[in-house]
Amino acid sequence: MDGIKLTKLKQIKHPEGDIFHAMKKSDDEFNGFGEAYFSTIKKGCIKGWKRHTEMILNLIVPIGEIKFVIYDENTKEFFKIQLSQNNYQRLTIRPNLWVAFEGVNDTNMLLNIASIEHNPSESISVELDSINYEW
Repeated sequence: MDGIKLTKLKQIKHPEGDIFHAMKKSDDEFNGFGEAYFSTIKKGCIKGWKRHTEMILNLIVPIGEIKFVIYDENTKEFFKIQLSQNNYQRLTIRPNLWVAFEGVNDTNMLLNIASIEHNPSESISVELDSINYEW
């Protein structure tokens, strides 16, 4: 789907604790820095649908497993992927695509490295049943 990029990320195993790479300013997907935040989601819960009009999302799942669904209302296409330590990638999403996600494990956490600071007036949220997707 146009507007989405997956980037394999490096995990470094260490006896005292592992290292999980997220993003460097030299990465092609780095579009400036607005803020970074963590978000948790419980197993079976779904957050979304949300569409940002300016923000570029860079989503990483260092803990648990999360199913992401992205919807392009112009092409009527869906893109689905589950990210976890076993599928450790950064999901970059351009503005104007709808995003929702579901917790797969008991404990799930994502990191978003956002291109701009949170601004409630630059995003739109709708109810889950507003977009026809079978969860």
